[in-house]
Amino acid sequence: MEFATGALGTLLPKLGRLLQDEYKLQKSVKKDIQFLTDELDSMRAALHKVGDVPLEQLDEQVNIWERDVRELSYDMEDVVDTFLVQVKGPDPPSRSSSKRLVRKMVNMFTKGRTHHHIAEEIKDIKERVIQVATRRDRQDNLAKAVFNKIKDKFHCTVFVTVSHNHVIEKIFKDILYELDGGKYENIHTKMLDLKQLMDLVKKLLMDKRYLIVIDDMWDITTWKILKCVLSENNTRSRVIITTRIMEVAKHIGGFYELKPLTHENSKILFYKRIFESEDRCPSQFYEVSEKILKKCGGVPLAILTTSSLLPHKLEDINEWHRLCDSIGSGLGGSHDLDNMRKILSLSYYDLPSHLKTCLLYLSLFPEDYWFRRDRLIWRWIAEDFIRRRERDQSLFEVGENYFNQLSNRNLIQISKTNVEGMPQSCRVHDMVLDLICSLSKEESFVTTRLGDTSMPSSRCNIRRLSLHSTSWPGNGMPKLRSLGIFGGASIFDSMPSLSSCKLLQVLDLEYCNLKNHLSLKFVGDLIHLRYLGLRHTYYEGKLPEELSKLQFLQTLDLKGARVEKLPTSLVRLRQLVCLCVDSDTMLPSGLGKITSLERLSGAMDSKFILEELRHLTWLKQLNVHVLPNKEGRSDQNPDTALLESLGNLQKIKYLSIWKDRADLEGSVESLGYLRRLIISTAISMPAWINPASVIFLSELHIEINEMRGCEILVLGTLLALCYLYLFFRDLQMKQRFAAKQRFAGAMARLETFEFSIRLLDFMSGDFEDLAMGHLPSLRSVCVHIEPGRIDEEVKSSVEEMLKHEGAVHPNHPSIMIRRESVIDLMMTATAHNAILRMHE
Repeated sequence: MEFATGALGTLLPKLGRLLQDEYKLQKSVKKDIQFLTDELDSMRAALHKVGDVPLEQLDEQVNIWERDVRELSYDMEDVVDTFLVQVKGPDPPSRSSSKRLVRKMVNMFTKGRTHHHIAEEIKDIKERVIQVATRRDRQDNLAKAVFNKIKDKFHCTVFVTVSHNHVIEKIFKDILYELDGGKYENIHTKMLDLKQLMDLVKKLLMDKRYLIVIDDMWDITTWKILKCVLSENNTRSRVIITTRIMEVAKHIGGFYELKPLTHENSKILFYKRIFESEDRCPSQFYEVSEKILKKCGGVPLAILTTSSLLPHKLEDINEWHRLCDSIGSGLGGSHDLDNMRKILSLSYYDLPSHLKTCLLYLSLFPEDYWFRRDRLIWRWIAEDFIRRRERDQSLFEVGENYFNQLSNRNLIQISKTNVEGMPQSCRVHDMVLDLICSLSKEESFVTTRLGDTSMPSSRCNIRRLSLHSTSWPGNGMPKLRSLGIFGGASIFDSMPSLSSCKLLQVLDLEYCNLKNHLSLKFVGDLIHLRYLGLRHTYYEGKLPEELSKLQFLQTLDLKGARVEKLPTSLVRLRQLVCLCVDSDTMLPSGLGKITSLERLSGAMDSKFILEELRHLTWLKQLNVHVLPNKEGRSDQNPDTALLESLGNLQKIKYLSIWKDRADLEGSVESLGYLRRLIISTAISMPAWINPASVIFLSELHIEINEMRGCEILVLGTLLALCYLYLFFRDLQMKQRFAAKQRFAGAMARLETFEFSIRLLDFMSGDFEDLAMGHLPSLRSVCVHIEPGRIDEEVKSSVEEMLKHEGAVHPNHPSIMIRRESVIDLMMTATAHNAILRMHE
């Protein structure tokens, strides 16, 4: 689904499915469906053109037509979805009811049908907008400042700006004019092809020391063409390129990513613009100034634009507070902020239509709200925003790509990453959030209610609702597709039953306290549901058997819900892709039937359930807690069953095994894509942890009861390893580090090393250091020391040795030392594991 085209992106494929023989529709009905498909396809093409045009540039008639067609597409998709749900249900629709369904859609379309020439009108509007856009004044101050500072050191200089909708020939003409304005005074009126222009530029630059600044590069293709004329002539010439697109920067290479200003520099910029300096700021304005600076988030544009509005408001501090509030509640409410909105919206309208939809969806999150990346992607999938282009590519992988594109354009801020640098939690900058909230409100894409704010007078067309610390707005929302609640149980407790929301596809109650809520039986009536988020709700009741009615459910997230076990009827959900429950929540037998699963977590106490894992060949992430068999039968070896199943999971990337004294010896040849491995605890180091089997392993957390000296050397051969957590029990230091010289050059990428040692191992005096100097990328070390009955002088000596190793290491890694008893060490490992499980 794409915002510009409404539901047409998903409706058209569904209409195509109805034409297939499995639905056994009459010929006349199929003919009507084909008619609808053809007509709607032409509308979709027109809507794509509309989506590229800023709202303020659209003719009112086109705007109204656009909204009508979008609403029509949503209504028609609701009809088709209802039919498809019935087909999957116990009482499939008859031929006559199928005919009535299609006739209903044809009638909808006839009422909403418009003139065919609308597409041409839109095309004309778009061309006029492009002409305006190419005349905009856009100059990168930093690049210009650098250019002016160093240009005197070069024979010739050029500063050109690449407009978004540029013509490559014009760029070369601009370069020629800047190089020799006298000779090429009339170059813009001459008819020269691209090759002729490139030859002229190349000839002018030959044997000259030149400085060229190409400002605001938008695509890689343009850079490849420009690069052809920038020959290496050994004159120490320089080329500086600015771009807002991370993909372009990475392709060009050698880039510097402009960071947000620090708080101190933000204050200097802000106060200088208004008061000339911070010490001249009246004390009564200081608190509100700090709030404004926080919302600007270190973005120079935001600081400059906001501060330019304030000098003439010094007589009334309430004006400052109103401006601060307006930044957090929608840019559309202030004409003074129009310029900022236009600048920010440039990045929005540069997005392809599917990314516009994904970005607008972020308007459902509250201000300053940090959310998990995966939660967002699974919701995108449930909303049908993600379109798979390759058969072997999962929807989640496509969603990751969408997310990265938005992040690279700095439209999403990352707060936390994993060892591989993959984002885990993120937020939307206040200024960007203001823009997308304003756009979303204008187009009724997401309806948000904050506190006591009023709802739209007409609620019948509300399709996505986000409630922020407020009460339930009342009934009368029959078309509601998505509901997210932020702000605790009070909202949910005041709500009527959601059973009336028959079309609900997304229900996200994360962090709503449902501890006292007795039943979720109503969920079984939400037969369109695709996403059910109950993470950290503390719901302690049983999941209803009616959950099996949700044949379209894709994501079931119960982490932190304290559910003891899942009902066996859950295995009927054959479209389930993500099933996340706590490590002590029992998974049902029959899991092997849900072959669509890509992510699975939970507890298993049966060899037979572990054997079923082999059928889940799409699994990318598996977090399994193997519990003792409740019947205590010794003839069942769960470890062997688990290893055999792992051998069939060719796509697994993230694997966590929680079991006391797991025997994981054996051959596993399917882990070629494994990135993260967590084992707690193993009897010994599994032989399949070797560079041939886990070539891409970058993160390893492992607790081992017994370890031979030669096994520690295997870790040194894991070339991709960046994070290593080692917890040993009853192990001599000599066994771990005696062969340290053989570690030279090993684990070259290791950045974080966490391990436990015993002071008793140092008593022999054989150890001068812990060989940290052989880890060239080391940044952080955490050492857990078990003191025992050792002289205080030995303790101090060991700690000094550790600190010395950090000091002499080229990277000067941080060294954290913790003195802990055996019990403390065990508790540390337990706490470490608990944190890992929480973030899985």
